[in-house]
This record gives sequence, structure tokens and C-alpha cells, in this order.
Amino acid sequence: MQRLSRRGLLRRVGAGLAAAALAAGLGLGLSACRQPQADRAAGRTIQFWTLDLAPKFNGYIHGVIAAWERQNPGYRVVWTDVPWGSVERKLLAAVFARTAPDVVNLNPLFAANLASKGGLLPLERVLPPGAPQGYLPLIWRAGRSAGPDGQPAQFAIPWYLTARITLANTQLLQRAGYSSPPRTWAEVPAYAEAVKRRTGRYALFVTVVPDDSAELLETLVQMGVTLLDGRQRAAFNSPEGRRAFAFWTDLYRRGLLPREVVSQGYRRAIELYQSGELAQVGSGAEFLRSIQTNAPGIAAATRPFPPITGANGQANVAVMTLAIPRQSPVAAKAASFALFLTNGANQRQFAEQARVLPSSPQALRQLRAELGAASPATAQEALVQRARLLSADTLGRATVLVPASPGVKRLQAIVYTQLQRAMLGQVSSDAALAEAERQWNAYAQGRWPDAADHRREAGRNP
Repeated sequence: MQRLSRRGLLRRVGAGLAAAALAAGLGLGLSACRQPQADRAAGRTIQFWTLDLAPKFNGYIHGVIAAWERQNPGYRVVWTDVPWGSVERKLLAAVFARTAPDVVNLNPLFAANLASKGGLLPLERVLPPGAPQGYLPLIWRAGRSAGPDGQPAQFAIPWYLTARITLANTQLLQRAGYSSPPRTWAEVPAYAEAVKRRTGRYALFVTVVPDDSAELLETLVQMGVTLLDGRQRAAFNSPEGRRAFAFWTDLYRRGLLPREVVSQGYRRAIELYQSGELAQVGSGAEFLRSIQTNAPGIAAATRPFPPITGANGQANVAVMTLAIPRQSPVAAKAASFALFLTNGANQRQFAEQARVLPSSPQALRQLRAELGAASPATAQEALVQRARLLSADTLGRATVLVPASPGVKRLQAIVYTQLQRAMLGQVSSDAALAEAERQWNAYAQGRWPDAADHRREAGRNP
């Protein structure tokens, strides 16, 4: 069965950022001129780009296109799949040549960067009434971000998802005196201490490497931290933020986190878990197959559990979306195709082939029912089925915890770098938080000046 792993999805979630930053820096948005200009005037062709889905999903994509074309006589969809290694070059070349697609597969952060520069179409103009009801409400909001005027709008349609769950080594849990891992972050310190004291291993690994996983930034949100205010200024230097910085600083200084969290990324968590040095890891359900292949002994002791959350029980989800460039001459039909591709029936089929989760409530209900009724042939497949069902159930309380907004990668780098300093004992956690606030606000002031700054600038340049 073809499948798309959580790691594969996370590669998708991060792969376009460099291209987005370059496009934003040039002040360019996606136009939408895939055909020669004479052909575009007819407005009968939709250019559709995906990221690294060919050739595995050729049959599925071509089938969806053919079905839509039958319902829309006279129109045709031309599909282009862009390999990861050349996505930046191809996208920038298309922007400069004004040959970018009409429907493009993006992650929320990529979409937010392009939308902030005027490159994407606000979808309220082309979506039919009731369109949001076809998607999980919290997931639909992941496509909402600020336009060039700073006002929020819906710029993207959700497509496929993965939700993080906890995979835990039950042998280490039992030795530490636990039958299951913690459900909330408040329970983690006592758990981490018990695991270290009774097993000599570590409970968990959450990286603080600035350009790696956003998981730690997501934990701050789960702990009640508001990252930014409506003016894009720092809101994290708050009582909740001080508690969260102290939480991670204390765990590290007490030796309850692997020393490498400040120097190595998520890949190291996988290595430690598969070698039996880590009691749990946050990942997608399909990662179980990798453990079964790479570390059969660890896999035999591994069981899926709900993800760690904050007090409100909210979990994180990674989303892939579809967007429409602002200058597309076939925007209404492009929206029609994007909605068709992401309807319940089509999402259900893709979710099974790619082993991801759908953003359609209808497809999610079908997936849950089928997983619950399935009879796996082996114990290994039964465990994967159980993990997939748990992952699907998690979507009921899952959202994109770190909202997509331009500059969020800079925010992560600033927060992580200052938290590293606190962990390593160079400054107190409160001082690190205050410095993160200062650095972010200096960046935000330059990128999003206050109205007063605009007025002063206008006075200098009449």
C-alpha cells in the first residue's frame, strides 16, 4: 500500500519555506500564467501543482482530474508534480516567468508568506456559501492568515493532515512505575524524574535546535502562552511564558532531558527511541512501521497513547493546503477543482492510499468506521491499525497550535536560542524570555511598523 509518512509530511511542511522567503523578499506573489498568453485568454485550462506525489499517486490524481473534467466540459486540468530537490528553483522561475500555477499545494506557513505579499487570492471571493462546512472547523482555520493590509482572510483550503500521538516503550514505563505516559505537560516533571531514577533512561526528547522541529514552540501554546498579539508584537513574556521557560530550563538543568536537545534535532529522538534509550516519542501512527523494521525488539514493547497536551486537551496537527494565486484568470474554476479534490469521497480515497488523515468530517467518519471494523492479519498490523485509529480520534481536539504567519520561523529561532542560553545556565529563564521579547519586537517593528511610524515616515517624505 502506498503511504505518506509523518516524516514525509513534515518534510512537505518545511520544504517550501526558503522559496517563500525569497519570493516574499522580492515582493512577488504567484501569478497564474501557465499556458502561453493567447491560450490563457480562453480561460479553459487549470494548471495544478503538487509537491512530490508522483509517481506513487499518479493513478489517484489522474482519476480525480478526469472526474472533475467530466463534470466541467470544455475545461482541462494540467497536473505538474514538483520534486523536493528543485521546488525552490522551479517556483521562483515560474514566478519570474509569470507561469505559476492556478491551484498550488502549499503548507500553511508557505501560504501565509505569499498571502502577506499579495500573491494569493482571498478565497471568500470564489468559494460557494457553506464551503467551510465541508472541513473540520479547527483545520479550516489553518488556511486563514493576514493579507498585505494586515487583515485576516481565508487564503487556503485544507487537504491532508497528520496528528501527533505518543509512542511509548511499555517496558520502560513499567520499570518507572507507570502503566501509561503522561496526558498533560503538568505531569511530565515527576514522570521524567521517575524514568531517569528507576531506569537510567530519559523520558522524552524535545529539541531546542532553532531550525528543526516546532514541537517545543507548540508546547508553549499548550501551556497557555500567547505567542503574538494582534500587532505581531511579543505576547509571550507573561506569567504563562515565564512558567513555560522555567519548565524546560528546570528539566534540562536537572538532567531529565538528553543533553543533545540543545544541539541535535528530531532525528536524534528517533535514534534514541529505537535504541531503547528513550521512554517515548511523539510521532505519527505510520512511524510504527519504521520501528518494526529498524528495531523489532523495541517495536514489540511499543504501544500508542494519546499525545501530551495542555490543560485544555488541545493537540497539534500538521496540515497541507491548496491555494489560488491572486492573478489566476480562472480563479472560480480553480476553486471548483480544489473543492472537488478535497471533498469527502476523494479525501477518503487519498487518506487510505497515502496513510494520512483527511480534513473532511465525512471522510474522517468513514476512516474511523473502516479502521474499527478491520481485522488485521498480524499483530504488527493490528498495532498500526490501533495507532491510526487513535490518531484519527485525536483530530477532534487538534489544531495548528502555532498559527501560520510571516516571520514565525524567525520567532522560533529567537525563542529557541534564548531558551538554550537558559538551559545551559548562561542566564536565568526570566532573563532569556525578556531577551527573546526584545529581539522579536525589534524584528517586528521593522517588518510591521506601527501607524505612528507610518505617519512619521510620511511627514519626512511628503
